[in-house]
Amino acid sequence: MAGWDDRYSAPGYLFGTEPADFVRRQASLIAPGDRVLALADGEGRNSVFVAGLGAIVTAMDASPVALDKARALAAERGVAVDFRLADIDGWRWEEAAYDVVLAVFIQFAPPGQRARVFAGMAQSLRPGGILLLHGYAPRQVGYGTGGPDNPDHMYTLPMLAKGFAGFDILVARDHDAEVAEGRGHSGRSALIDFVARKPG
Repeated sequence: MAGWDDRYSAPGYLFGTEPADFVRRQASLIAPGDRVLALADGEGRNSVFVAGLGAIVTAMDASPVALDKARALAAERGVAVDFRLADIDGWRWEEAAYDVVLAVFIQFAPPGQRARVFAGMAQSLRPGGILLLHGYAPRQVGYGTGGPDNPDHMYTLPMLAKGFAGFDILVARDHDAEVAEGRGHSGRSALIDFVARKPG
């Protein structure tokens, strides 16, 4: 994880300290006391915001540099987050452990790994739990305003519907928007919003 450590070691917060707009828009789906898992959460901007809603948040990331900044942000905002140092492929997916699973711009995963991660996310949600997934569409590669340069790492709505087959899809949106999230995400961006409820 040296590459991410290097990126996160620069002064300030790579993606800023405010949550992704998607997370703000879906905040009404997160109730006080909900158990939330924030995947590959980086410097904590999303997990800290969700903790501020009264949720019980576990946030994992593979970069200790990022987690140090996340802990500092949580302390500054006066919230508690259970930060865990872990690689997503080594993460232990607990059965039905969370009310909400949150994944924002976790598009480092090639297709094979992504399928395993999606399966783990589904496993970790309780019946009736909510998946909040936000990322880039393939045309983002041409915009060059954030994310990987491999379109195979991006999301499409049919891919997500297949990856979470049987879920009740609440939001499925492919759109362009201006993004200003630190120096890491800045400018016109091709975005995917996907919100779905686990059956049961």
